[in-house]
Amino acid sequence: MILPIVAYGHPTLKAIAQPITPDYPELETLMKDMWETLAHSEGVGLAAPQVNKSIRLFIVDGNPFYPDYPDAKGFKQVFINAELLETFGDEVSFKEGCLSLPNIYEEVIRPDKIRIKYLDENFEEHEEVFEGIRSRIIQHEYDHLQGHVHVDRIAPLRKTLLQSKLRAISEGKCEVDYRMIFPHKKRHR
Repeated sequence: MILPIVAYGHPTLKAIAQPITPDYPELETLMKDMWETLAHSEGVGLAAPQVNKSIRLFIVDGNPFYPDYPDAKGFKQVFINAELLETFGDEVSFKEGCLSLPNIYEEVIRPDKIRIKYLDENFEEHEEVFEGIRSRIIQHEYDHLQGHVHVDRIAPLRKTLLQSKLRAISEGKCEVDYRMIFPHKKRHR
């Protein structure tokens, strides 16, 4: 089932997500629905807070970045209870977008490499180093678990200049090809 994506300004996007255990209710169904939602919305990552679940779960599919980024090919993974252990490498700027902030693409500076500990969909633990576009996608989705969106990482002046666009998104005044939940949409009488 394709799930609605919460828009900028929704309280779930601002909350720190909670860890889960293997007995989380209907987890397998949620992950299946998140994969379907991600494919439908043509994104490269989707965090549970974006589908109104404040839990530490995100999925990534870097394949849409291929062939521009060869290391994105075949990068399709589930991250549960992820913990970012270390960031290192060069600071790199990249124009990021987000399904919760449609049509807002901003240059975000992030470290090129990360070390992260996480559980896969079978709750097996992994600790890995990721770099390049894989690191970028993971860091973006991990931010959602921490209650942040990509525009929180841009210069304050630039964010101020975006306020009218961000308000419009939260009010449902944006064009998207997928279902969304708008926190401040005004109802017509």
